[in-house]
Amino acid sequence: MNRRTMLAASAFSVLMAATTVPQMTVAQETVLLPCVCELSGAGAVSGTNYRDGAKLAAAEINAAGGILGKQIDVPDYDTQTDPQTSRALVQKAIDAGAYAIIGTVYSGSTIVNMMVAKQAGVPQMTGSEAPNITQQGNPYIFRTSSSSARGIPALTAYFKDTLGVKTIAVSWVNNEFGKGGHDVFIEEMKDAGIEVVADVPSEQGQADFAADISRIKESGAEAAFVYTNEEESARLLREAKKQGLGIPLVGEVTLTSQKVIDLAGDAANGAFAHVGLTTEASVPSIQEFAKKFKDAYGRDTDHNGLKGYIGVYAVKYVTEMNGAFDQEAFANKMHGLTLDAAEYPGMLLTTSWDDTGEMARESFMTEVREGKQVVIGTVPAR
Repeated sequence: MNRRTMLAASAFSVLMAATTVPQMTVAQETVLLPCVCELSGAGAVSGTNYRDGAKLAAAEINAAGGILGKQIDVPDYDTQTDPQTSRALVQKAIDAGAYAIIGTVYSGSTIVNMMVAKQAGVPQMTGSEAPNITQQGNPYIFRTSSSSARGIPALTAYFKDTLGVKTIAVSWVNNEFGKGGHDVFIEEMKDAGIEVVADVPSEQGQADFAADISRIKESGAEAAFVYTNEEESARLLREAKKQGLGIPLVGEVTLTSQKVIDLAGDAANGAFAHVGLTTEASVPSIQEFAKKFKDAYGRDTDHNGLKGYIGVYAVKYVTEMNGAFDQEAFANKMHGLTLDAAEYPGMLLTTSWDDTGEMARESFMTEVREGKQVVIGTVPAR
């Protein structure tokens, strides 16, 4: 368990005050929401932002009296972006008395560790987006962002009506995250009457995209859908610029993220993506969150900071609705629930969950312009 960031964050004075109480008192008065997150390895940026968003929410909730009078503790459990490690850490967090699990972000980890939480009857607020996570009949898993099964269909009208393309290429990472999005995209294009003329898988951590871009270029596709992790997305964009690939590159969530922009430089300009959340949205509650996050940590966050923040607030609101720390009652209440942001401001946007733990809320279309993600449209909740 790593508390270095907690110790460094001056904004958490209230939270730190709670941790200085004698251990027996903490054990009696604290509710554990362990962050089982990718704090090192390939997913470190995503997991750290998710963790820090969760801790920001916890600090605010604790300052306002906690949940049902109990202070929140969000200890770190670093998965090292390794699925098997994440599984062991979810069990360790449950053994320590977790009321709910916060994380993981990477789909390949969540699909492995969520069965541990399910068997123990512990709710889990995941930032993962692979469609199959909420298709396993797990009553204790809940998303903090929409799956690609909800997000990718939002792009269909963009390809068909805005870009007016008849042919398209798809570049996707061959892991749990990428396979789920790829399958949804292929079905969407089939239904839209758009021909997929190049289907190009890549491996997680792939360094060279020269052959991938050549294949897309030779296919004659009028646009390309890019569904890869951040580092691979940046390498693909740089190679696309190098080879002069002059077609729109459109992604879901990652392609216009700040990490991709930082890594790709000016090669990211002109990239498009649908995103579930972004701190660039001109929504007052999101702008206020972005300021608080930067004040607390001295840096900006991507969408994962928003997801972690919302996840902890959802735990607070639903537990208070039930009037007790009852994990089964929590799971039952979440199914079919809508939390209106006007009444529950910590949600930032009005958010709903269905009977599988899948969620829905307003989302955004973005474009990279002059090295910055810009919101160019709003997509209604699906």
